[in-house]
Amino acid sequence: MECSWPGNNQLMQLYHDKEWCVSTTDDQYIFEMLTLEGAQAGLSWSIVLAKREEYQKAFRNFDISYCSTLTDKDLMNLQEQYNVIKHFAKLQSVRSNAQAIIKIQKEFESLSLFLWRYVDFKPIINHWNSEEQIPAQTPLSTQISKDLKKRGFKFVGPVTMYSFLQAIGMVDDHLTSCPYHTSNKERKI
Repeated sequence: MECSWPGNNQLMQLYHDKEWCVSTTDDQYIFEMLTLEGAQAGLSWSIVLAKREEYQKAFRNFDISYCSTLTDKDLMNLQEQYNVIKHFAKLQSVRSNAQAIIKIQKEFESLSLFLWRYVDFKPIINHWNSEEQIPAQTPLSTQISKDLKKRGFKFVGPVTMYSFLQAIGMVDDHLTSCPYHTSNKERKI
């Protein structure tokens, strides 16, 4: 039995099957997930996924350097030209988060190395039997949220950070009965 949260939504199903809880060390992809998870605050993930291609166009596939230089005028133009979530503070967070990432890359070599050290460079593999067991936040997501906020990141609350940890595969929260859970994928090999 697969996780039920994607429902019959094709984009959600594809995201669940190909990306969710899959470990990555690609800073550009990590930045994309950070942006999309922050954009989700107060909305459903299906709305964000439906706008993902527009985000990719607007932010040049989440080019960190490009995004760090956007002015408020640039962001207003993107807000008008692309079908992104129109919340201006969320759009401004793309710029401020890109700027914060550049500082982390200078200090730690990459955003990936900065984040993955929280889990000793090994994903947390949970063993949930039902989706009701999956927490909305954890002490780890709370700690990362605090640390990122201190470094100038925006829209990185503990709940958003937990979803983000799932998105970049630092946490595997597939149900144990789901074929995409780490232990089930390992059995197929």
